[in-house]
Amino acid sequence: MSVVVSLPEKPAVLSRMGWTAFVIALIVVCAVAPLLNLVVPKDSVFHMSDFAVALVGKIMCYAICALAMDLIWGYTGILSLGHGMFFALGGYAMGMYLMRQIGRDGNYKSDLPDFMVFLDWKALPWHWTFSDSFAATLFLIVAVPGLVAFVFGFFAFRSRIKGVYFSIITQAMTFAAMLLFFRNETGFGGNNGFTDFKRILNIPIATPSMRMVLFVLTGCTLLGFFLFARWLVTAKFGRVLQAIRDAESRVMFSGYNPIGYKLTIWVISAVMCGVAGALYVPQVGIINPSEMSPANSIEIAIWAAVGGRATLVGPIVGAFLVNGAKSWLTVTAPEYWLYFLGALFIVVTLFLPQGVVGLWKRLKRGGKA
Repeated sequence: MSVVVSLPEKPAVLSRMGWTAFVIALIVVCAVAPLLNLVVPKDSVFHMSDFAVALVGKIMCYAICALAMDLIWGYTGILSLGHGMFFALGGYAMGMYLMRQIGRDGNYKSDLPDFMVFLDWKALPWHWTFSDSFAATLFLIVAVPGLVAFVFGFFAFRSRIKGVYFSIITQAMTFAAMLLFFRNETGFGGNNGFTDFKRILNIPIATPSMRMVLFVLTGCTLLGFFLFARWLVTAKFGRVLQAIRDAESRVMFSGYNPIGYKLTIWVISAVMCGVAGALYVPQVGIINPSEMSPANSIEIAIWAAVGGRATLVGPIVGAFLVNGAKSWLTVTAPEYWLYFLGALFIVVTLFLPQGVVGLWKRLKRGGKA
């Protein structure tokens, strides 16, 4: 007598309501925001200012980092305190290209970037060889953070480093990288970094239309990564990641090698941060080693925690909430911002372990856990 076992169906990437929300977000990014900024008169209450475009564009870059953090922390149980380094590596790759785009319009009217002329450099260093190629830059934005993450993760995961020890090592890694990039002889602009960008693909960068192009591109990238992450976590790969998070030893006894899964999601997460950094630099107009500071990496973890881990949409909400509050508080009461951030993290940790999204789900269920 044969026994038929019915396996559970693979869950949909998005529910009907989820697809509706996704399409609405896509319309807002690609149509509503450009109309409000470029078409609606500046004196209208519905006008979206250039400042708002830059602020929301910057926060969307942060949201990509928060989403990347959720994949490794929320779904795999790996807390990284060094993702700011991957963000900065992607930003520096884009910044090098933008510096080459300045050409002879710099202060010293030289083919070399201004900081190299100031330091009396006679030629570009070897790692600037392909910096004038946009195609090569796109490749480096993905390859450099991915390669660094692969090398680090390969040795860390093979050594079975986990928990707080892994978090401390990642924090030390990004701090060491920050100190390296602060040195003038490395060819990355020292503590000043890169700034004074003028063009991208030979198109002026400081124009409303170009700002909106970057805004739309960032929004579409965020939505694309969200859809990719949903597909990833609903597939078998994602279920194995969650099993590793909950009981790694049982996963090993079941015949799976956790190292390959952890290394894969670690590299994917790093690449996402690198892409976010590349989109961030032309919108903000500067990249320097401070982006690698451990405090920035800790903030990425806070965005994920505030929004709600293992939800994907939660870290995006958390990035907007925290950075929106930061933008307001740093203007009205800058001396209290860090106290607010610390208090927020404590409150979320103690009373809202599932974040804002978890609280919303509880309220929908009538307050039941």
